[in-house]
Amino acid sequence: MITAVVLIHTAANLIPEAAQAIANVPGIAAVYSVTGDVDLIALAKVRRHEDLAGVIADQVSKIPGVISTKTFIAFQTYSTQDLDEAYDLGLGD
Repeated sequence: MITAVVLIHTAANLIPEAAQAIANVPGIAAVYSVTGDVDLIALAKVRRHEDLAGVIADQVSKIPGVISTKTFIAFQTYSTQDLDEAYDLGLGD
C-alpha cells in the first residue's frame, strides 16, 4: 500500500464542503482541517503509484473550492502504535 500526504489549499468559504467531498474520494483515507500554510491535509492510500494520479489529479484537484495541492509520497512509516502491535504479536521477543 502506498501512502501519500496531500497538502491542500482551498477557498476559505468552502473548506468544510471541500473537506467532505475529498473524504468521499475513493483512495482518500482521512482529511484533516489544520492551521498553518494549508487548509486541509489528506492521507491517500493506494495500491500503485500510478493510482495517485487518478485520486489527486483527476479527482481531488477538481473538487469545487480546491485551489492547489502538493503531494508527498511516504517511503516508510514510523509509529509507536506499529511497534506496540508488533510486540503484542511477539515479534519483539
